Amino acid sequence: MAAGSSIEWTQATWNPVTGCTKVSAGCKNCYAERMGRRLQAMGVPQYSNGFAVTTHPEMLDRPYRWRKPRLIFVNSMSDLFHERVRLSFIRDVFHVMNECPQHTFQVLTKRPEVAVRCADKLTWTDNIWIGTSVEHMLTVDRIRALQTLTQAAVRFLSLEPLLGPLARMPLKGIDWAIVGGESGPGARPMDPRWVRQIRDHCVARGVPFFFKQWGGVNKKKAGRLLDGRTWDEMPPIANTRGITRVSAQPA
Repeated sequence: MAAGSSIEWTQATWNPVTGCTKVSAGCKNCYAERMGRRLQAMGVPQYSNGFAVTTHPEMLDRPYRWRKPRLIFVNSMSDLFHERVRLSFIRDVFHVMNECPQHTFQVLTKRPEVAVRCADKLTWTDNIWIGTSVEHMLTVDRIRALQTLTQAAVRFLSLEPLLGPLARMPLKGIDWAIVGGESGPGARPMDPRWVRQIRDHCVARGVPFFFKQWGGVNKKKAGRLLDGRTWDEMPPIANTRGITRVSAQPA
């Protein structure tokens, strides 16, 4: 439910909510759904509902226990702004983040329009980053919604799984872009041209670019080199918060 993470752009995960529902093509081969079903079969209590949206108040205190500052992906197994998560619980999660200024929290959602509706009812301290997932041009409106969330210190894009070109995506007010191919069973291919278009677009507009992986059934074998190098750029605020590089930390 909360642990060190192998995800390249974070250091730990924290899941006060589990479970989700599919909203677009990027959800087809959801890794969290596969993992949730597996954990349910293993008898893990928090996944007794399988991948149904479930809140876990007992997990709210976990960040207080972590003494060393870390970069935390919030709800890697869900979406904090899912329609079935009550505003009162979202506010509880934000309260924890507000009270843990030593940590940096990365909230990633496929429902930025819900975050927009809730924004004025939440307290946005500068350790809270908000991002949205975009897989192709059919979901680019999520970026436009994210751009209106001016309360957040960092607004970032997770362009994963990248399923089509995004050469014309808007980047005004965007502080970070992460790109990755789909991995695991049934992984759909990612065209290298799409990746280079995004990288060049980000470089031209001064947006830090992070290339997570090529993906595929064996993502380790495919690696994460792009044109002979790794791209691990982070938002400028990361330096001020002591995040000099991303490396997984133990729970």
